[in-house]
Amino acid sequence: MIARNWGRIINITGKSEPDHVNDAFCAKAGTHSWAKGLSRMVGKNGITVNSIPPGRIHSEQILRNYTPEYRKWQCDNEIPVGRYGEPEDLVNLVCFLSSPLASYITGAVIPVDGGLRRYQF
Repeated sequence: MIARNWGRIINITGKSEPDHVNDAFCAKAGTHSWAKGLSRMVGKNGITVNSIPPGRIHSEQILRNYTPEYRKWQCDNEIPVGRYGEPEDLVNLVCFLSSPLASYITGAVIPVDGGLRRYQF
């Protein structure tokens, strides 16, 4: 990447809002801080570094772990846009951040969560 003077690093860092503070939450915060620091180091080489914490995205895991009733409850009570995200919602941001159009976006944490995230890390 440095030799080409262009590159993109995108971290998908786990769900936007954990149920409680735990080791994974702390590790994710560390990853976001690492990405911010790395973005400052490699920015002059045309390399961007960003993090995406996804919210509730439809997946086999979601379907397996959450009952239809609980998923409906989350949509009605926790997710401001009132629905789970689709994989394409996440992919669209990854494609944009990977493109030359996002050359001035770096060191950012951009949630794709329908407004689920209640606070800034």
